Amino acid sequence: MTHSFHPTALREYDIRGIVGDTLTPDDARAIGQGFGTLIRRAGGHSVAVGRDGRTTSPALEAALVDGLTSTGVDVVRVGLGPTPMLYYAVHALGADGGIMVTGSHNPPDWNGFKMMLAGRPFFGADIRTLGTMAAAGDFESGQGSARDEDIMDRYVDRLLKDFTPPPFTIAWDCGNGVAGPVVERLVKRLPGTHHLLFTEVDGSFPNHHPDPTDERNLEDLKRTVRDHACDFGVAFDGDGDRLGAIDGEGRVVWGDQLLAILAEPVLEALPGSIIIADVKASQALFDRIAELGGQPMMWKTGHSLIKAQMKATGSPLAGEMSGHIFFGHDWYGFDDGLYAAIRLIGAVAALGGSLTALKSAMPVMVNTPELRFQASETRKFAVVEEVLAALKAEGATVNETDGARVIRPDGWWLLRASNTQDALVARVEACDESALARLRAELEAALVRSGIAPTVTGH
Repeated sequence: MTHSFHPTALREYDIRGIVGDTLTPDDARAIGQGFGTLIRRAGGHSVAVGRDGRTTSPALEAALVDGLTSTGVDVVRVGLGPTPMLYYAVHALGADGGIMVTGSHNPPDWNGFKMMLAGRPFFGADIRTLGTMAAAGDFESGQGSARDEDIMDRYVDRLLKDFTPPPFTIAWDCGNGVAGPVVERLVKRLPGTHHLLFTEVDGSFPNHHPDPTDERNLEDLKRTVRDHACDFGVAFDGDGDRLGAIDGEGRVVWGDQLLAILAEPVLEALPGSIIIADVKASQALFDRIAELGGQPMMWKTGHSLIKAQMKATGSPLAGEMSGHIFFGHDWYGFDDGLYAAIRLIGAVAALGGSLTALKSAMPVMVNTPELRFQASETRKFAVVEEVLAALKAEGATVNETDGARVIRPDGWWLLRASNTQDALVARVEACDESALARLRAELEAALVRSGIAPTVTGH
């Protein structure tokens, strides 16, 4: 049988949609059939499958497993847990691939799929191939099996392998996402005092949306750090592959600042290594990596794109402003918010014991958080091309690694199309407030010229 996906569902580095509208169980079944077929044709036979806590995830998982087994592939269901636990399961169980049913940090009515094949990220042309195969009904057939495997304790054991931290007082905000059950087990084995928030998995996210890049979602964490005099606090997104943090004074330690801290012990262990950050990161980060003797590399935003570049360059550490942190050093190269939290605890201990002091010592740059502007799926990429063309016409210095990063003498601004939502993503950084205002006005004027309202939307 043939199958057609909604044109917006197959993204650059994962599959996402609104359940019942642009994503259905029939889509999940076809994804299973396509992915299982690729596994079979590559000589493999097993796929690990996990799911997040969204209310629609069990039905999508059931349809996915049905599709996978119909191709003759054997499925190991690792159940409810973070996306990085699923990635870990692929390595630990020796599976030939893995699929996670997750909507990540999207609104509750969304869901999707993240995949890995033979230990590498599955994205771009791979995902488009699933669409081509489904349209042609090009699927293998067979009778695969499905079984359950509880891997969470093994995952926690691996997170803590060779880790002996000092006692800190830490607040952990799980946002009712699937990091919660892992964090509950994790902190029982850590020294110090730990204050846990919203560890109960609830796909309606009743306390706040699980996206630590939006400072509004960190209010509960800030309050807990203040009320309990915590050394610092950490927060996770809905599927646990991203990390957010605040210091003891309640200041946000952004993704690029976390990477600057995490890079120091890595570069001490592996001098001269390439450290990768996405195009949204501060210039201060790239300067810091160079100062530490590393080789800074700016790369495209997107967890699959970063992972592929790490493999290509042998980089031991990479990160994004969104809080995806990827360790190749002593880990597997995938993004894991929980492992990043463990490494952050270790880095803070190694660098003097105070995240607040580390944050205070960073260069004072004036910047915006990630800005999002509404733009349709059919329009967002065209807008970036129009803006690029205008910038080139004026002779501006532009980095085109991912969208347009415009370099000015007193700062920079970035505009790129989101690969996960119908939006344009922007960021502005400058040496002072007046330069920031001018550069942001420049960005907004460019948007207006392309018919985009310069009104920031929610995440």
